[in-house]
Amino acid sequence: MDGQFTDLMSDIGRKARAAAAELAFASSERKATALIAAADAIWRRRGEVLDANTLDLDAAEQKGLTKAMLDRLRLDENRLRGIVDALRQIAEQKDPVGRVLAEWDRPNGLHIQRVATPLGVVGVIYESRPNVTADAGALCLKSGNAVILRGGSDCFETSEVIHACMVDGLRSANLPEAAIQFIPTRDREMVTAMLQATEWIDVIVPRGGKGLVGLVQREARVPVFAHLEGICHVYADRDADLEKARRVVLNAKTRRTGICGSAECLLIDWQFYTKHGAVLIEDLLKAGVEVRTEGELLKVPGTVKAAPDDFGREFLDMIIAAKLVDGVDEAIAHIRKYGSSHTEAILTENDATAARFFERLDSAILMRNASTQFADGGEFGMGGEIGIATGKMHARGPVGADQLTSFKYLVTGDGTIRT
Repeated sequence: MDGQFTDLMSDIGRKARAAAAELAFASSERKATALIAAADAIWRRRGEVLDANTLDLDAAEQKGLTKAMLDRLRLDENRLRGIVDALRQIAEQKDPVGRVLAEWDRPNGLHIQRVATPLGVVGVIYESRPNVTADAGALCLKSGNAVILRGGSDCFETSEVIHACMVDGLRSANLPEAAIQFIPTRDREMVTAMLQATEWIDVIVPRGGKGLVGLVQREARVPVFAHLEGICHVYADRDADLEKARRVVLNAKTRRTGICGSAECLLIDWQFYTKHGAVLIEDLLKAGVEVRTEGELLKVPGTVKAAPDDFGREFLDMIIAAKLVDGVDEAIAHIRKYGSSHTEAILTENDATAARFFERLDSAILMRNASTQFADGGEFGMGGEIGIATGKMHARGPVGADQLTSFKYLVTGDGTIRT
């Protein structure tokens, strides 16, 4: 690796460590003040943000990015208002630092508390998502962590302006400006530098496509919170309500196709299909979705034959795989084989069937009669998320401020000695 990137990483990391030490005991009021001031700065400077976003979009279109990727990148005043609202919501949340997670007394005279503490320094590597600059900065600040942001080249201009607004917020609350740092270069060497920065970074969170996340998981020497893919399933059970199913399936696939909570596979129970016909497939086709399927469903006009790898594929586009299954157990078996442990939904009015689906699948998020597009920290009431983790260590599902904490034990005695 070029020495200049190692030196830059060391400089940024050293500043982040110093900032993290101060943030660990910063008051809830100062952190909230910084977040509200950052929200005000983004809204006040929204013209600058949107102008920068136009530059990013123009460059991305010239590079030939897909419509889904362009949608991730695009900001307008409504989406910017969403970023501002998320910052305010995070500011109003209860401070996760210092929470007493458990406490107990021992016969030996000790009083023991397990108390939430910040992780330290979080590194976030992301593609085409300028909102992550604000979300990650806010959640890390709320949880007392310093953060190092490495935005993708596609959203570089937009991210720089949003980052400047976040620093405005820190400055207004007299918090260290190095608490939220943005890597000031597009060079990919800085990704490698972050992945190897065990001295400075406590955890890496990648937000991006399979290529980026796979790279991070393969090469990181720093612990990683991540999901590789969002291969989300929707299962229409034999006891599903038809109108609910129609609404949910369309929303789960078409609301925004480029997000990780977008449905990529529709499983339909044979008895549902016998009773209601191909209505769910026809709804998708009318909405412009390409339905890739097999067997009986290929008789539905407009469907196309699925390739072997279409089941278990993240399309991030107006494409969905579809299959008929014989009951909930066959749906569960399919999801276990092809899923990515992200989000699965069951559509049913049968409590026992829903309970079986919830009990026997181990994805990070399981839903009943609700769109997979709700797989989002903001929709869970977290204000935002730094990412969705599908691993089983430490954090799982939407990673909000609470999940960006660890804990320590506080042990109190009264001249107590061990015999």
